[in-house]
Amino acid sequence: MDAQYTLDDLLNLMVRLRDPTDGCPWDLKQSFASIVPHTLEEAYEVADTIEREDWEHLPSELGDLLFQVVFYARLGQEEQRFGFDEIVDTLVRKLLRRHPHVFPEGTLESRRGSESIDEKDVKATWEAIKEQERGDKPQQESRVLDDIPMALPALNRAEKLQKRAARVGFDWGDVGPVLDKIEEEIAELREAIAAGDKLEMEHELGDLMFAQVNLARHMGINPESALRYTNQKFTNRFAHIEDQVKGSGKDWQTFSLEELDGWWNEAKRKGL
Repeated sequence: MDAQYTLDDLLNLMVRLRDPTDGCPWDLKQSFASIVPHTLEEAYEVADTIEREDWEHLPSELGDLLFQVVFYARLGQEEQRFGFDEIVDTLVRKLLRRHPHVFPEGTLESRRGSESIDEKDVKATWEAIKEQERGDKPQQESRVLDDIPMALPALNRAEKLQKRAARVGFDWGDVGPVLDKIEEEIAELREAIAAGDKLEMEHELGDLMFAQVNLARHMGINPESALRYTNQKFTNRFAHIEDQVKGSGKDWQTFSLEELDGWWNEAKRKGL
């Protein structure tokens, strides 16, 4: 078996790709901003591979995601902003700081001993340290919802906004009022639809979706995972309908919605 390439090899490869003399034309024209969509895509591909339990291809997908970090590091070094070593150093220092229950002296060598750790206490400490870090950032207003990235997917950002607000007491105590809020938002959406106001429909639909994310949070359910599960369920059941249509040798337009819905229910009974 050939010797395996190392992280140093990957960093050297990145230098070659960005070499102005004989580098890759595509890589040479990239910037921080132009790579961001690729980073998001690679992260989703990692998540998809894990959900499908495709362990054979996971190393490749993780490598693609790692390459994004290496690319940013190279751009940072070229612009004399930062390099890969600084990224690693910053990460290790942050993790040491946020895990005093594992590294009591803030060093890799320190150990806490064999005493048990309460997970709730760990989470509380983690959040307290993050809050302190936010306050230590220079020239930054100390607002509760600061530093929740605007670029996050809307569903994910809604959940983070709600969690942050809940930490300072702006939250319902149980799931009941959340369900009431959803019903209120549905009623307001119906009013907007009846009025034919497209912009108001959009706003009310957004309010409804935000309330549904709140419901998921109160139930301890990750809304992104729940929706991804439903997406896959829809895909499986629709594939069953498609198989029936193809098996009939007829066009889709031949079948009524009731007939298609019958195959949908058949797929549902089969547990698809």
